[in-house]
Amino acid sequence: MIVITTPTGQIGRQVLANVLDGVGAQPVRVIVRDPARLPERVRRRVEVVEGSHGDAAVLDRAFQRADAVFWLVPPDDRAVSVEEAYVGFARPAVEAFERHGVRRVVGVSALGRGTDVADKAGHVTATLAMDDLIAGSGVAYRALTMPSFMDNLLWQAAPIKNSGMFFGPIDADRELPSVATRDIAAVAARLLLDETWTGVAEQPVLGPEDLSFSDMARIISEVLGTPVRYQQIPFETFTANLAGRGMGQAMAQAMTDMMSAKNAGLDNAAIRTPLTSTPTSFRQWCQDTLKPAVQAQ
Repeated sequence: MIVITTPTGQIGRQVLANVLDGVGAQPVRVIVRDPARLPERVRRRVEVVEGSHGDAAVLDRAFQRADAVFWLVPPDDRAVSVEEAYVGFARPAVEAFERHGVRRVVGVSALGRGTDVADKAGHVTATLAMDDLIAGSGVAYRALTMPSFMDNLLWQAAPIKNSGMFFGPIDADRELPSVATRDIAAVAARLLLDETWTGVAEQPVLGPEDLSFSDMARIISEVLGTPVRYQQIPFETFTANLAGRGMGQAMAQAMTDMMSAKNAGLDNAAIRTPLTSTPTSFRQWCQDTLKPAVQAQ
């Protein structure tokens, strides 16, 4: 039995699709707040447990006879602290892993462990603490450690189209890895379907290349056929923009702290190898995903 959280989310829905493509007769169960958001063809093939995977009672139903779990913490812009958003949210699941004898967990995590900024990196710091909590439960655990997602640029499709610009607080020339969510989902599904691995480890998922935001602007310009440039903004402005969109102060500051840590090299410590690299280039992602999104604005 494979249990998948966030099956209608950006990553979870792709994990679910990949698992269903490869699972054969093995049962799949999903935890979802609103089952109506699942496509009918998916609902016919999975067991549905309705509710939040932060709810202990829901988890008791979902983890019965479960062998493997895909774990992803949903965003909570109004959490009282970033620690509560990750560690607090995961604690009922960790207790349920132990109660129900779950053997393997694949979790969405972040790069940066062991760097000198890992303890002041906002969301990343809390995510790594969550990993430690899960690893301490006795399950076999693979933390998929990621840089920023290429797909995050979809939030800026409108300014890319309307003003030929996208924005962020990181230095324009800082070269960083980035990864397409479809590649994250492929790695997660492979691990969920593979019953042979044991122990606790991180699995970096780095995309195929390191690019600066200036590099990205050049590639976007070439793919769209119109000039696009990256505009760096002050970290204070970044925080204020998040708060202006309704994010609570604690989570806005945590996001800013994470970006500051990335600007200081948080994502550059992982070694790129054939195992840690994934296939979708930024140019290919722009062709397949960003360009249609910009054209739809």
